[in-house]
Amino acid sequence: MEQSLKEKLWAYIIENNPELMFSLQEDYSVQKYLDDKVSALRSSIEQLQQLGLPSYIIEEQAMQELTADLKPSKFHYIRNILEKEFVTDFLRFRESGTLTYEIVNLIAACKEIFEAIGFSEENKESRRLRYAVMGTIAQYLENR
Repeated sequence: MEQSLKEKLWAYIIENNPELMFSLQEDYSVQKYLDDKVSALRSSIEQLQQLGLPSYIIEEQAMQELTADLKPSKFHYIRNILEKEFVTDFLRFRESGTLTYEIVNLIAACKEIFEAIGFSEENKESRRLRYAVMGTIAQYLENR
C-alpha cells in the first residue's frame, strides 16, 4: 500500500504542484520526500487496517492527509487567472509549450503575495488576493 500511496502522491504533485515537482527533482529529493510523507502516516494506516477498513478507503483517507498541505494548488490558481484575464499570453504560452514553465515562474513571482495575504482554501476567492496576483502577472508579462 505504501508504494501505491507514493505513486498516487507523485501523480498528484505532477498535476497540481509542478513547482514542487521541479524543486524536488532539482534537489534529487523526490524519493526522500515521498518516503518521509508516507512514513509519517504509517501508524495511522496500520490503525485503519486493524479496524478492517477496505484498502480503497484507507488510501483515500491517506491521500487526503498526504495532500492537505499541498492545497489549494497555486499552479491551478494562477493558470486560471492567466487563462481568463490574460488570454493572449495564455494561448501564446500554451502553443509554444512553455505554459507550465511560465506558470511556475509566476508562482515564484507571486510568492510574497501568497505569504503576505495568505493562500488557503478559506481565502482563495479573495478579491484582494486575486487583484494582487493579477498585478504581478501583468508586471511579469510586461517584462517578457
